[in-house]
Amino acid sequence: MKLTKSVIDRLPIPDKKTDGKATQDIYRDTSLTGFGLLVGSGGTKSFFVERRVNGRVKRVSLGRYGHLTPALARIKAQEMLGQIAMGKDPAAEKKAVKAKAVTLSAAFEDYLTTRKDLKAGTVGNYRKCVNGCLSDWLPKRLADIDKDMIEQRHADIGKTAPARANNTMRVLRAVFNHAIAKYENEDGKSVFNTNPVDRLSKNRAWYATEKRTSVLKPHELKTFYEATGQLANGATRDYFRFLLFTGLRKMEAARLTWDRVSFDDNTFTISDTKNGKPHTLPLSPFLRELLETTKAVADSEWVFPSPVGKQHLKEPRGAIRQVSAALNKPFILHDLRRTFITIAESLDIPAYALKRLLNHSNPNDVTEGYIISNIDRLRKPMEQITSYISDNAGI
Repeated sequence: MKLTKSVIDRLPIPDKKTDGKATQDIYRDTSLTGFGLLVGSGGTKSFFVERRVNGRVKRVSLGRYGHLTPALARIKAQEMLGQIAMGKDPAAEKKAVKAKAVTLSAAFEDYLTTRKDLKAGTVGNYRKCVNGCLSDWLPKRLADIDKDMIEQRHADIGKTAPARANNTMRVLRAVFNHAIAKYENEDGKSVFNTNPVDRLSKNRAWYATEKRTSVLKPHELKTFYEATGQLANGATRDYFRFLLFTGLRKMEAARLTWDRVSFDDNTFTISDTKNGKPHTLPLSPFLRELLETTKAVADSEWVFPSPVGKQHLKEPRGAIRQVSAALNKPFILHDLRRTFITIAESLDIPAYALKRLLNHSNPNDVTEGYIISNIDRLRKPMEQITSYISDNAGI
């Protein structure tokens, strides 16, 4: 039939299927081949153009009846059919336009949703970078963020915070890489040809940031141990000492629960680790005594509970400042992990045993994959490190 207003108004609404699913009827115009109308069981009526493009039948929506009159829809259909006749693919162009319209905010959230391997702390850091340094860009189309903008913003942030500038742009680079792989046109080609953050690498504009190398020297171990003994909160005191004697990352230790501690086996297990692999370590006599003393008065599932609420201990900044003052130098909790590693290396702990103690893994190390380490093989190295720390700390 010829699709006119009077004809369209008389078209019946199709019934839904017996299972409640929607259905639709298709009406094709007799005077303009390729022009048609979809009538859905929900009552919507939408114009479309249908043509074979590159051997495949493509259907492109023109808009709803009511928003478009039949006459205007016919004109749009003629224009689109003319483009198809000239070799263009309106469906691909429409998909590309939609993909290019994605904002930084939408692309960033989609990136975080897709990356299921990211830890909560990492996601939090990414949000701080984007919301703190790129908040005015969030509503912008990703396609409108160009190389010059990125170079200038990186320089602006770097005037006061070079490391933050680098981290922010690394997050943005990851979002663009995600967008390049995700947002495509009908032909499967990315609508983003390049990653504009690469300008920083080509221009060597990344800031050189020194990696922290601070550790506790042997003569400072006694000062540290005595300073932790002066802390008002016993859980914080034990937490600091536990970090030094295990070399754990701060949040891995903070999230330790009592059901992960086995006094029968003299072990404890960190289930939520940076590399996603459970990490089991032996309890040295010092660590066993520390945990047994803590367990005797425990009233929480957490080994190191927060003094506020029912959560685990968070980074105790006041206690860190107190220990830093006692040491008479800057101090952060990660210094304790570096100290553990440095001591282990000085004691000539075998490389693979040290990697097991630290839960480090290298996917490119074929030999490592063939070494199956029993937990008991780690007891001697653990006790060597414990003895060294204890002797120098005067315990």
